[in-house]
Amino acid sequence: MAKSPRKPPRSISLRHEVEAPIRGPAPTVRDPRQPHLPLDPMPVRVEPCLALLAKTPPSGDDWAFEVKWDGYRLAVHVEPSGVRILTRGGHDWTHRFPGIAAAAKRLDVSTAILDGEAVVLDDQGRSDFNRLTASLGGRGGKRVSTETLLYAFDLLYLDGIDISRMALSERRHLLEDLLEGRPLDEIRLSEEIVADGAALLKSACQHGLEGIIAKHRDAPYRPGRRGDWLKIKCVQSESFVVIGYEPSTAMKGAIASLLLAARRGDKLVYVGSVGTGFSDLVARDLKQQLDSRKVATPAAHMIKLPKKLVFTKADLVAEIEYRAWTGDGKLRHASFKGLRHSADSDAIYEMTL
Repeated sequence: MAKSPRKPPRSISLRHEVEAPIRGPAPTVRDPRQPHLPLDPMPVRVEPCLALLAKTPPSGDDWAFEVKWDGYRLAVHVEPSGVRILTRGGHDWTHRFPGIAAAAKRLDVSTAILDGEAVVLDDQGRSDFNRLTASLGGRGGKRVSTETLLYAFDLLYLDGIDISRMALSERRHLLEDLLEGRPLDEIRLSEEIVADGAALLKSACQHGLEGIIAKHRDAPYRPGRRGDWLKIKCVQSESFVVIGYEPSTAMKGAIASLLLAARRGDKLVYVGSVGTGFSDLVARDLKQQLDSRKVATPAAHMIKLPKKLVFTKADLVAEIEYRAWTGDGKLRHASFKGLRHSADSDAIYEMTL
């Protein structure tokens, strides 16, 4: 016996049944044997994506530009148990930045990981590395900084989902939504600037900024220097290992210059000295720190060894501004900016092999 054809579902004319309720089928009870959709495990730490140094800004719509902030790289973890603030080297500095930690707790999220730069601003609104280190008590200091802000420029994890594999443009969209309406908070958005890269760099240099950052809009978040992010600087500034000093003949108990080295593979390479950029007080303080670290031979090979030089352990890292490199691999027109904390010592400049 043939079956009767199934009746088609009754269509509802909205024109005649405006007030009719729109109902779906009754919900079914979930089978407890079915697995729950898992959330992405929250990483304990994310190795940071680093910017590759470039001489000129890239061109094209594939690149986004931001100001280059001069401070300490931080990852802010908002977790169910509270907030953790990690340095680039993975050290927990939550207690050093109470304002940033409090601002992170106010974010409307259950879990998140923000990537950004901790800075202290000068009177012109520019990031000032010297003010930042002073607010923390200098290299090795234990001071709590109440002046520090975080300029957040990336979002890697949000409400149980790892979004680091998403394109930068998509991550930025979520970050902007998260920080919307918080222009004066201790966590602020590092704004994307719509401009020609070359024109933006020129303007940044004219305003006394360190430089700009270019980021590929379609790239996921990948640790290391892969070229997805580029840094273009007005004045070159990098971190170098201090391997000794030259005593001052004009001022008792002070240094005249610091001896510097960079990494080349697993070795240190001497890159010259820096004799400007520190005050009399800093010059005396540096000598006191270095005298407790004296060694008999330099940590990097040096062709000339005048007797007046003093060599030290290679465990202090200085931030140095310079204009260029000489033909034999030495810094030209170097100026001392400050000592970096040991928690950030992995930022040492690495020379190409």
